[in-house]
Amino acid sequence: MKKLFFFYLFLFTITAFAQKPQQFTSGVAPEKVGMSTERLNRIEQLLNRKIAEKRIPGAVVLAARHGQLVLHKAYGMNDIETKKAQKTDDIFRIMSMTKAATSVAVMMLYEEGLFSLDDPISKYIPAFKNGQIVDQINPQDSTYTSHPAKKEITIRHLLSHTAGIPYQNALYGKAKIPYYFSTQNETIAETMNRLGALPKFHEPGEKFTYGLNTDVLGYFVEVISGMPFDQFLKKKIFEPLGMNDTGFYIDDAKKNRLVTVYEEIGKEKGITPKPRSPWTDYPISCERKYFSGGAGLTSTALDYAKLCQMLLNGGTFNNTRLLSRKTVELMTTNQIGELNIRDNTNKFGLGFEIYTQKGKASLPSSEGAFEWGCMYYTHYTIDPKEDLLLVVMFQVWPKKDGGIEKQVQQMIYQSIID
Repeated sequence: MKKLFFFYLFLFTITAFAQKPQQFTSGVAPEKVGMSTERLNRIEQLLNRKIAEKRIPGAVVLAARHGQLVLHKAYGMNDIETKKAQKTDDIFRIMSMTKAATSVAVMMLYEEGLFSLDDPISKYIPAFKNGQIVDQINPQDSTYTSHPAKKEITIRHLLSHTAGIPYQNALYGKAKIPYYFSTQNETIAETMNRLGALPKFHEPGEKFTYGLNTDVLGYFVEVISGMPFDQFLKKKIFEPLGMNDTGFYIDDAKKNRLVTVYEEIGKEKGITPKPRSPWTDYPISCERKYFSGGAGLTSTALDYAKLCQMLLNGGTFNNTRLLSRKTVELMTTNQIGELNIRDNTNKFGLGFEIYTQKGKASLPSSEGAFEWGCMYYTHYTIDPKEDLLLVVMFQVWPKKDGGIEKQVQQMIYQSIID
């Protein structure tokens, strides 16, 4: 009887995942999934031109359609000075692409019924109780005036970046709130409690303000789960998906795979090595205590594509279900109403920018596709309508323009021939 039970359980598992690819496949012509090999080769021509112009040192690009890898290739150099070639398994600082993993973690706990999206964050992190809204900041000494907030910040506000919490400014700088990640001897518990006591910059829900919202959520995951945030991501997301090269800090055995950071400054276009600082040494030379939910992870193109494919599949990959299809639909539904995001064309869900009819007209895409990128210029796009995903990674900051990753996106779409 027990054998029969496990046989039916096996059949159920096979059936449950049969509709969506649970592993990437390769070695099949892109034409089999409606992509043109000839047109995909244009991406190499573009990137080699940008490398020759010294706009980027190198890049890794991965694209998949219907679970089939149609492109996974490295271009140029990991390090120009040592002539170290870029490789497909090189590790990149993915900065704000961390937010997708953190948002997934939050929604996994949401599916367990441990909180409601419209719960006030102060219910779980009391430092956010009795919030204040900034009236004015004195530029001389960063003193400020404020008034009591009319309502509390909720989990939904944090996921949709409508909580009134920006990135670095004079007020947060004075309180030593980290700009993005932190290399100092501090924890997210210490820092987010300090942030909670500071005033916010507008009433919750009134504006889209991109900022430290997802870092707050990283600490929220710790509070709700009872696990350190890095361990929650590792045990609940990265290991189940097979993301073996993703984490907050890099062990010595892998540090030779970390990509060198370049910058493009001055009057002339062209990159130069970024001087050594926490911006270059992270995630190797630091205290390894601060797990930034908004900007702390490092990953490879293939690892990150597994997270993207899980979302594209409606919550499953590697024969593991992390989220339900309906939860992924909720995460990729407009949560900000008529509020502006960037140029007021696209909208924002619970962790992702979402292409609208107006927004997709600016370049090839699909209504309902979702994406995000990072300040070091890594970027992902997930398109359910085309069953397509794209991950673009290079490492330049600051940069004079952010258009190269968008050019790659355009060239992926022009490769569709079905």
